[in-house]
Amino acid sequence: MRAGRDRGDDRRCCVSTGSGSTAPWQEFDDDVATAPSSRDSALLGRLAAELTVLGYTVDGVAALLGAEAYEALGRGQSAPALIECRRLSGAGQGAQTVPVLLWLLAEGVTDDDLGAAFPGTGVAGLEQLRLIERTEPGAAAQDEPAAAFWRATVDLRPYASDVSGNLWVASDLGSEQRPGPLRRDHVLGIGGASMTLAQTLMRPSVQRALDLGTGCGIQSFHLLSHARHVTATDVSSRALAFARFNLLLNAPALDLDPDRLGDRISLRLGNLLEPVATERFELVVSNPPFVITPRTGTSGEVYTYRDGGLAGDAIVETLVRELPGVLSPGGSAQLLGNWEITEGTPWDRRVRAFVPPGVDAWVIQREQQTPVQYAETWLRDAAENRDRQAYLVGFSAYLEDFGSRSVEGIGFGSIWLRRPHSRTDLVRVTFEEITHPIEQPVGPHLASAVARSDWLAEHTEQSASGSGIGDEFLLVANDVTEERHQRPGAEHPGIILLRQGAGLRRTTLLSTELAGFVSACDGDLTAGQIAGALAVLLERPDAAFTSELLVDVEQLVREGFLVPRT
Repeated sequence: MRAGRDRGDDRRCCVSTGSGSTAPWQEFDDDVATAPSSRDSALLGRLAAELTVLGYTVDGVAALLGAEAYEALGRGQSAPALIECRRLSGAGQGAQTVPVLLWLLAEGVTDDDLGAAFPGTGVAGLEQLRLIERTEPGAAAQDEPAAAFWRATVDLRPYASDVSGNLWVASDLGSEQRPGPLRRDHVLGIGGASMTLAQTLMRPSVQRALDLGTGCGIQSFHLLSHARHVTATDVSSRALAFARFNLLLNAPALDLDPDRLGDRISLRLGNLLEPVATERFELVVSNPPFVITPRTGTSGEVYTYRDGGLAGDAIVETLVRELPGVLSPGGSAQLLGNWEITEGTPWDRRVRAFVPPGVDAWVIQREQQTPVQYAETWLRDAAENRDRQAYLVGFSAYLEDFGSRSVEGIGFGSIWLRRPHSRTDLVRVTFEEITHPIEQPVGPHLASAVARSDWLAEHTEQSASGSGIGDEFLLVANDVTEERHQRPGAEHPGIILLRQGAGLRRTTLLSTELAGFVSACDGDLTAGQIAGALAVLLERPDAAFTSELLVDVEQLVREGFLVPRT
């Protein structure tokens, strides 16, 4: 489902915390006993067909439960969905409710119910795939035999991909489905962070892409739509087993041949960039375990799905520094991350220092938390708040850890990196904070912004003639509106704003002359002609006026308020 978990639920493991393995990496093709089995592709095909017949899709589940119960389920409140499923079962629609009860609500289901819902796969087939397990018989009425039930061993939920239609994703059951803290090698499913990354990604068509820290494989689903071959890595064998199961369950929709999986995707077990150290990729995507966790001195106390095993924000620093090394010329990388903000310093000072020389970078901070807020978020994420004493110990550890480095805030956002085609290319590094709501998916808008920046570099910084954008025709972007404010009785507005209705939805303040320039951008005159006309109108014939105005115009192009006429 699209909804159902908060933004912190999806962190991927790509850093070893002490596995003891001597080999840096290995091709993964194992059957892990604590993960779903993907050995029988024919059985997986029957399961996929029956899930489709049952209407176990995003839209199908929404229609089955109704809007109110479905939305409540997305907020983690299962009671309305459970009540509706029981009502539907009593009304003769029991088969459709079985996968919802089993995998979304973690309710016990009988042999008869499973047999009716999955006649082809069968109870034995579901058990063989390690999707269900037998429970102890419950209490029975007098003179009636005790009934045994089957319960889910995984969370298997529908996913409506923007590129491949109806899919299903298996992951570990969450804390709302099974009591107690999560297991330390927990494999996350579709959460807020994974969806944020998927929506943020620019999606160029490439030959080779890398999904670093793949987890259950959700980013690889998307990459397969525009990459000829995907390499997916993780340090967790359980995560790779889940990813392999998900890929094969959805093989037809993802254009995969189950018997030749390696033709399109390679699964590799290994730490950080070790599995691909000698290779190059046109695109790298990573939702790493970037959560900043107090160091306790025992690796067994970290959660591999979210904790990188390094102190502070070192995992993000390491990736930003090293990812350009596996990019082909012109290749790019996108990842999510946290970074520490030390007391009395700008938010970007530390993360700016991560970027190696000679690399294009664009960092957008979307949120900032205090140490107290951060501790609340991540102790609750792993259900550690259910044990009061452990919660107090954990909270104290967070505050002590941040205090030792004078951390007053923790930033969250996205990072884009690009390796220039050559050493002579001009490098551009941009840091900005955007905390207001933006359009989703924003990836296409980010790609357009990069293209505009490259266009500006070609026409300004690298212009051989030195004319810059003076000879170019510009238009106001279709989503841009103008807003003017003035005091009652005033002859002229005191504030003129441009607003974007799409993409990053920026707002910018205009000077009178810049507002006049924008109003004339209908594609009939060049930027230089408009600037010259304004110079005459405002009685500013000096060259400095025109030059400074065009610099401001370039920024409007860079931010997407103005676009080149095609």
